[in-house]
Amino acid sequence: MKLHQFARPAMALITCSLALNVWAASGDKPLRVIVPAPAGGTMDTAARVVGQQISADTGRPVIVENRPGATGSIGLSAMLQAAPDGNTILLGASNLLVEAPQVMKVPYDPLKDIVTIARVASSSYVLVTGASYPAKDFQGLVAQLKTRKGKSSFASYGMGTVSQYSGLILSSQADLDMQHVGYAGSPPALQDLIGGQVDIMFDGVVTSLPLIKSGMLRPYAVSGKNRSRYFPDVPTMTELGYRDIQFQGQVCFYGSSKLPADVLAKLQALIKRAADAPAVQQKLIDVGVEPDVSIDTAALLAENKLLSQRNAAIVKKFNIQAN
Repeated sequence: MKLHQFARPAMALITCSLALNVWAASGDKPLRVIVPAPAGGTMDTAARVVGQQISADTGRPVIVENRPGATGSIGLSAMLQAAPDGNTILLGASNLLVEAPQVMKVPYDPLKDIVTIARVASSSYVLVTGASYPAKDFQGLVAQLKTRKGKSSFASYGMGTVSQYSGLILSSQADLDMQHVGYAGSPPALQDLIGGQVDIMFDGVVTSLPLIKSGMLRPYAVSGKNRSRYFPDVPTMTELGYRDIQFQGQVCFYGSSKLPADVLAKLQALIKRAADAPAVQQKLIDVGVEPDVSIDTAALLAENKLLSQRNAAIVKKFNIQAN
């Protein structure tokens, strides 16, 4: 076997080792991870799981700070107000950058002021009804909704979100003329869905999964690129002929775009090592997200730009306005 075959793996190990050593030697100041959501939710859980692994790898404390409100802009603003030294970062869903700014004013440029340090997981969306709904499959669901054209409704967990986009596109392309009912989050929307006050909803797998497992919700389709590991027999919207309903969220660490290149690289090495740990990946799977690690800053920025453009076009087409 030739020596050059070991070059890349060895260099990767050396780079990661150096990043860990520099980080551990930089003092006792903790890594502060802001989560723009309440404690106990998916983002909070992901931040704590990865943060605990980073702390175990480096010996430095990691503190998770919950700063919910204003569709994530409170947390992002707090992160941007901190010194761009790598000691304060944020973990959140990609909708903070590519959805919310399309319908509300935010005090930062989501594509210029913020850098995606690393993606650690992806999330999908699922089309659900209450378990008592008469339709047994997607084709039956569309047929049932057509019998109530103009009278049926779809819930969303917020204005200007993928949950609303998906319902609007389905209503338009299937000629259903459904009414949109917006909620402040998934829990109240799902409660009314189960109770029959609204007909359908595109919800995140994370929040719907426990209710699907308990038999309170029925899944009809998923809007990710691929079928979900949680219900592999459920088709994608693309398989069903609705290619425009292909949405997938991302769980990412974000920082200020003013982060020095060497600091960014160190953070990426730390996060990648932690997120690649089998125990961390299993814990992420357990809460309903798919481990999906990337530290390709340029590719992540390019993807965010494309998603922002797509979402802006949807908002314009359907004249979506924040409350």
